[in-house]
Amino acid sequence: MLTLAIKFILAHLAGDFLFQTDKWIEDKNEKKHKSSYLYWHLLIHFILLLFTLQFDFHYWVGIVIIIVSHYIIDLLKLNLNKKMNSQALFFTDQVLHFIVILGVVHYYIPFKIDLTSIYSTESLLLITFMLITTHVSSVVIKTLISKWKIDEESPNQAGKYIGMLERLFVFSFIILNYWEGIGFLLAAKSVFRFGDLSKAKDRNLTEYILIGTLLSFGIAIATAVGYKYLVEISI
Repeated sequence: MLTLAIKFILAHLAGDFLFQTDKWIEDKNEKKHKSSYLYWHLLIHFILLLFTLQFDFHYWVGIVIIIVSHYIIDLLKLNLNKKMNSQALFFTDQVLHFIVILGVVHYYIPFKIDLTSIYSTESLLLITFMLITTHVSSVVIKTLISKWKIDEESPNQAGKYIGMLERLFVFSFIILNYWEGIGFLLAAKSVFRFGDLSKAKDRNLTEYILIGTLLSFGIAIATAVGYKYLVEISI
């Protein structure tokens, strides 16, 4: 089952990301179903499927389903391009393609997805602590450093999401017992932040960055250590 799934996924990834240029994408967005590149795109997917499946025409039904569904999904995406958020549309498009691929794999090799594992103690702990590491920590940190709050804030909240990713990396490093990774991450952040700190004339900005960084790393470390401890005593 896994081998067949990988073949379908490899063909999809190569067709959507490796063999599709920005020029093709722009032309499709402009001309939609009238774009010749849309049909070249489908042809490439078809050829890639044949190659990955080693020209085994036993899977012709699956190939037809994937190509036709790909055409329909891409058309929907092109027509909704100006009506929906581009990021949400991109991920929705990819999720739909993967759902079709899983459906085709299930058609040939029936399999079951055990969702009950989500409710295991380990899974619930992981979900809870990842939520604490990301969104909950963001609110806590924002509240704690409000005293040093600077006037200029990013309208797209980039700093908030950078902090979330930073804490997720720290959380992951500790779970994997790769503590030295935290040092590399802190060093990398220091390099990028050095310009802000050296040019900052406002002491509040320097304090805001330093205290925010220390709190972010400290909370991530404490959360990861707490998670590991609870996992150990729950086994």
